[in-house]
Amino acid sequence: MVSQDSAPALRGILARLGKHSGLAGGAERLRSTEIDVGPLVGLPVVHRRAYRDGVTAEEAVLAVVSDLAAQLDLSDRLIADAALSLGLLRGAPPPGIDPDRLYAADLGQRRTYLSEQWEALHRGAGATRIPPSPTVRSLRSTLERRALGALATLLASESAFAPGAHDTVSPTDASARPRGDIGAATVLGDAVIDHFYRVDRLPGKSSPSRGLFGDHIGGKGLNRAVAAARLGLDVRLLAAVGDDLPGKSIGRYLTREHVDIELVKIVPAESTPVACVIVDDSGNSLTIGSANDTVRLTREDLNKPGAREAITESDALLVTFEPPVGVLEHMLRMIQGATDPPWLLVHPTPPMAHPQYLYKYFPLVDYMIGSRAQLAGLFAEPGTVEVPSVGEITRRLRAMGVDNVCVVDGFECHVVAEDDSTLHLPRSIAAQLDSSPGAHAAFMAALAYRLVVNGRAADRADFEWATAAMAATQSFGEVADTMPTAAEIDRIARYTATGPQNS
Repeated sequence: MVSQDSAPALRGILARLGKHSGLAGGAERLRSTEIDVGPLVGLPVVHRRAYRDGVTAEEAVLAVVSDLAAQLDLSDRLIADAALSLGLLRGAPPPGIDPDRLYAADLGQRRTYLSEQWEALHRGAGATRIPPSPTVRSLRSTLERRALGALATLLASESAFAPGAHDTVSPTDASARPRGDIGAATVLGDAVIDHFYRVDRLPGKSSPSRGLFGDHIGGKGLNRAVAAARLGLDVRLLAAVGDDLPGKSIGRYLTREHVDIELVKIVPAESTPVACVIVDDSGNSLTIGSANDTVRLTREDLNKPGAREAITESDALLVTFEPPVGVLEHMLRMIQGATDPPWLLVHPTPPMAHPQYLYKYFPLVDYMIGSRAQLAGLFAEPGTVEVPSVGEITRRLRAMGVDNVCVVDGFECHVVAEDDSTLHLPRSIAAQLDSSPGAHAAFMAALAYRLVVNGRAADRADFEWATAAMAATQSFGEVADTMPTAAEIDRIARYTATGPQNS
């Protein structure tokens, strides 16, 4: 989300510089690059250094960035040093470290060498506790982003060179918050204000309901982003809000929930979308979506470097059908062209008028998740009254190329996996209601978490854990606030009634 804080923009500049030769070329690199480095070169801290040393601003950038990188925690310092090719260790490398490989011209080579020499570099700096060696993928998708974000925060601070300045960053600053080291997830969906109605029963044509009303922060995309962040993933949300007080409230809420809002678009002079959610005493719900098409993501939004990186280089991508079909098509084409695509989890809701536009991309989908009615809407004839059976739905979607189909209804799940094995995951004994508005979001985020943590396709235990996550969402408050932590899911999963059964 765009704000007056320049740290996110600076992190983006540093990341783009790092994709090539970093800052190894010094002033000449900055003068010749096609990257817009104006915000970096124009920083007050850079101009103060240039004035002090009697050099140009471009010549001062490397010295400023190097000095501030040296203030980072050791792991972030090593990552930023290699990513930007700063050369902090070139003069006195630790035993066995080859500076030419650590500061190679290609970023991929620098990542590989940093991963290989992780322990040696930490020992050489005197570390007594060494974190696990990162993979090249985790460096690319999560750790570099965190390290460069911390460095950008220092650069943006007007008093960066004051004693202890690097310890005075506001804890509410999104760039300064510690990021999860588990892995990165990107969510593509909506962020809205829910008009939330809690009623004694769902209203009928001749049976009015009684209940309570309130405004809550919501949206299927937002709920999944919060759910994934509470499990410890480094989460970015791709969504759009209006330039109004509700939009600002959404930004503040996501920041508190440790969701990165840099890619949340603010549409000037427009109101944030509103949806209606009606929930009865058993947890069953009805939703009326927003018809405001002016506050939407576009293909151009996805083409921006930060968005493209988030889509193609995350460990997991969680997608709903809230964005326009053209945006979803564009996103799927990006995945199709990625050399190392993320796990792709898709929830086909709300219903799409022409899902056939996406059929050719179904083989890209690792996990299609939804209720019987939602999944049947991908191929059933309009106006069809009878919903196909679970077996018919899963057979069709598997034949259309989807790897794994998860039919999720009422806190339980049926799975047909890519090897055509079937599982029935019964509802947890902790599930007392019929359903809840947040169940699908919790299931999707929990499954993504297990995929990222384990680095392999989900097995029975993973599906069981994701099913247990749904039971944790039994609440009549804000949907996003019901999203559980990993510890809460662990507690519920311990009391599974019968465990997974082959069916």
